[in-house]
Order: sequence, then C-alpha cells, then structure tokens
Amino acid sequence: MAEKLKPKTAGYALASVAGIVSFICLLLVIIARDFALNLFGAIFHGIDLSQIAADNITLGSAILGFVEVVIAGFILGWLFAVIYNKLK
Repeated sequence: MAEKLKPKTAGYALASVAGIVSFICLLLVIIARDFALNLFGAIFHGIDLSQIAADNITLGSAILGFVEVVIAGFILGWLFAVIYNKLK
C-alpha cells in the first residue's frame, strides 16, 4: 500500500515549483517580451496577450505576483494532498 502524502510537504513543494516558474516567466517577459507574449499566447490557444500586457513591470507588482503564486501553490498542493489521502 502506498504511503499517504504529507499535506504541508506537498504544499511547500508546489509553492516552490510555482515560485520558480513565476520567476522564469518574469525573466522571460523582461528579457524577451515579444517572445514571451507569443509563447504564452500559444499556451492560451491564440489569445493576443499583447492587448492586455502592461508596458512596464514594477518591482512591487513583480513581488506581489510572486507572493500570490507561492501562496496559491501552497494552498493547492496542500489541498491536493488532503484530497489524495481521503481517496486512498
């Protein structure tokens, strides 16, 4: 029988992955904005993100976005583990 997942550990793991992905996304937008918008537009099935993308990213908005993604990642990872354990 497989072991149960530890909800906090799963939360921390997903929060870490989400934070890394968010940081890489930020770097892509800063370094190669047009490439990033085309790449993410393809992921979202052709939505033209250039119409809604901000012209400049402030440090405050970058930090806030990072914190939001990490918190959401933790909550989703924790919830996944709780549901997984209940279904076992």
